Formats: sequence, structure tokens, C-alpha cells
Amino acid sequence: MLRKSLAVLYTALALGANPVQADVSALRSGDMKKLALHDAPLTLPEVTLLDADDNTASMADYRGKWVVLNFWATWCAPCRHEMPSLDRLQAALPQIAVVPVATGRNAVPGIEKFYADAGIAHLPILRDPKSELSRSASVMALPVTLILNPEGQEVARLIGDAEWDSDSAKAILSALSTR
Repeated sequence: MLRKSLAVLYTALALGANPVQADVSALRSGDMKKLALHDAPLTLPEVTLLDADDNTASMADYRGKWVVLNFWATWCAPCRHEMPSLDRLQAALPQIAVVPVATGRNAVPGIEKFYADAGIAHLPILRDPKSELSRSASVMALPVTLILNPEGQEVARLIGDAEWDSDSAKAILSALSTR
């Protein structure tokens, strides 16, 4: 499946197609069919996030890398279901930053317990306790995942849960990150 997807990508590149719209669209299968690619990148405002120790962080910390930004919550069943696939994605594609942000009221002990129970080993704990980042990104339900370019701009969005370590997801992210 991955070879076929990459063959489509390379053929389209050779013919001069736009890799973000045409080629990446051709790589979408399964859950990735829900991935909406934007015609133009969207800017995210700078918002302060908190880590597990209440230290500040922001999405600017990830500039220069492609980012899979996932909005989730400990109480959200679909979020909890997809989190292990995000962890496996981070392990499989270390050149991409997979950044889950617990949105709203999510106690650190609850997040840490979930990470331990689910075997999450490669993802940071980041929190948006006042939902400032999620509101500014027009996140209306959970989970929502944004793909950000190295400039920190949103280039794609997937609403709902997905298997982020699928061949399709990895092919899309690999294609984007090598542009």
C-alpha cells in the first residue's frame, strides 16, 4: 500500500503537480480521507501552553519542524482511542513533532495515569487549560488534529479520531515533510 501511494506521489511530482493538493490527496485512504487540505496556510496565534510541571510552552517551540498538533481531553473516548497511534507515529517519524494538547480542564495526574495505562512513551504532556489555543484554532469538538508546516501555519485538518500510524498517514506526512 505504501509503495503504491509513493508511486502515485512520485509520478505526480514528475508531471509537475502541486504536491500539497494533488499528490497528498492521492495518498489519502482510510481515516485519512477525512483530512482536509487547505488551499493556503492558516496562521495560528501565539498562545501560552503549560507542561506537566506548569512551565510555559508554545507552538513556537516547534518552528522549523512539521507538526501534528492534536487537541484532546482525558474524558474524550475517541481521543483516548487515537492517542496510542499518535505515540506510534512519533516513534516511526521522529523528524515530525507530534504534539498532543490537552484542552480544557485536564488534571495532570489524570493525563499521567492515562499515558502510563496506554503506554504513551514518545509524546509530551502539554495543556491548554483555558482552551485559548483550541478556541483560536476554531476547534469546536474533540479530537481535532492540525498539520502545521515548519513556519507554524496550519496546512491541513482532520476532525475526529484517526489511525495516525497508518500507511496512508505516514505517506502523507513523509510527502509533506520532504517538500
